[in-house]
Amino acid sequence: MNDYRIALVTGATSGIGRAVAVALAGRGLEVHAVARRGDMLAELEKEAGCRPHAVDVSDTKALEAMCDGLEVDVLINAAGMAVGYLKAHEQRDIDDFDVMVDVNVTAYLRLLRLVVPGMVERDRGHIVNLGSMWGLYPVGGATTYATVKGAIHQLSQCLRVDLLGQRVRVTEICPGRVETGFHATALGDAEAARKTFYEGNESLSPEDVTEAILFALETPPHVNISMIEMAPQMQAPSGVTFAKPLR
Repeated sequence: MNDYRIALVTGATSGIGRAVAVALAGRGLEVHAVARRGDMLAELEKEAGCRPHAVDVSDTKALEAMCDGLEVDVLINAAGMAVGYLKAHEQRDIDDFDVMVDVNVTAYLRLLRLVVPGMVERDRGHIVNLGSMWGLYPVGGATTYATVKGAIHQLSQCLRVDLLGQRVRVTEICPGRVETGFHATALGDAEAARKTFYEGNESLSPEDVTEAILFALETPPHVNISMIEMAPQMQAPSGVTFAKPLR
């Protein structure tokens, strides 16, 4: 895979992060899997041989220690969360804003600051930021989440400009609805999430998004896939318009 040897994947114990970690390990990369839950990392290590790092991405010193001496060729920024997902913006707890920004934006910036200098020095690397369709279009009912994903869109675009002239590629993946544990965490109820978001609707799978990431990674080194926007066939680009599958 373009001579990439070492990958660092955040949010690696569930959803898209886990699927990507397993896929990259299967392609022979040394995958460093980052998440908070050590028990789930142990399962991932057993299944795919990933190297576990039980680290909170909001802990700068822990990230610094983890990245010290690690020559990362591929950074997959997949960690993310939503709290108070369906609450109106004015009804959210003030602390929710700090959590959302720290995990969904600041953590990306922290890791980029730690791994990009090495990529530039080696003149080789690929950064994949997990954005969202909701960061590209105005939507109602998820103002904070759309805002932080909009920040990731701008971050990815600006980083691509900053790295122009280096063999360091930047890709943003903007999926629509994906069936992961994301909505269960957001609502605090897996069954409610299933009924509210998935039942009767088409969704992408983590493996679908992983295929898009692998496509970007496996293009020739002179090709940069800047952004991939993808959605279920029954979801319109606005991010909120769905149709029931006709069966």
